Amino acid sequence: MSVRGAIAATLLAGTALAATPAFAQDAEIPADISVSANVALTSDYRFRGVSLSAGDPAIQGGFDVSHSSGFYIGTWASSISGGDVYGDQELDIYGGWAGDLGSSGLSLDVGLLLYAYPSGHVGKANYWEPYAKLSGSLGPASITTGVAYAWDQDSLGNQDNLYIFSDVEVGVPNTPFTVSGHLGYTDGVLAPDLLAGGLDDTGLDWSVGVSMPVFGPLSASFSYVGVDGASVDGLTDDTVVATLSASF
Repeated sequence: MSVRGAIAATLLAGTALAATPAFAQDAEIPADISVSANVALTSDYRFRGVSLSAGDPAIQGGFDVSHSSGFYIGTWASSISGGDVYGDQELDIYGGWAGDLGSSGLSLDVGLLLYAYPSGHVGKANYWEPYAKLSGSLGPASITTGVAYAWDQDSLGNQDNLYIFSDVEVGVPNTPFTVSGHLGYTDGVLAPDLLAGGLDDTGLDWSVGVSMPVFGPLSASFSYVGVDGASVDGLTDDTVVATLSASF
């Protein structure tokens, strides 16, 4: 992890943490507006199974502003090891709408996300990706299924990318633990095998994990992450990812 990327992400996280008390002191937040923030230290930043931190730890943080109508905007950053093109920081900026679908027990989240790399060669790396997620419960399990599609863009070599995924979480009765699972399918230029130097433009990524509260806003999680295709040490090899995070 580069020092520059760590400093940038830490500054962003610090700003997010300071925002809520500053609002409370200077002016009352309208009742229909909510502000939240998050910070994390992870042993490896895995994006859809592929390490963007070259197998090294990453510092992450962001904040969100949402309205009672369901509309929201937010930003999130992480230190990365992206070389000359992507640099050492990823900055995500997004907005959308999330809410319940009547009395169906399902909720929908739709939005548009910009992946930006301010310390890289801006214009050659940044790309847009709209997304949609549908969430609900099945017995004790919380299930989310979603899709994200990045259309042809210069930064993607004028190719597109489709990502389909499902996540499931189940709380273990009478314990503080939550177990989770993830399965994702990529079709396009961001396929794990292509990123690892292979030829297959489709691929699967998956993970199984457990999380638990630690103290106050702090929580910890451990996940075993894997992808199919070429196995490259520090990039696409199977690994255990440990994360310490806090939400405010």
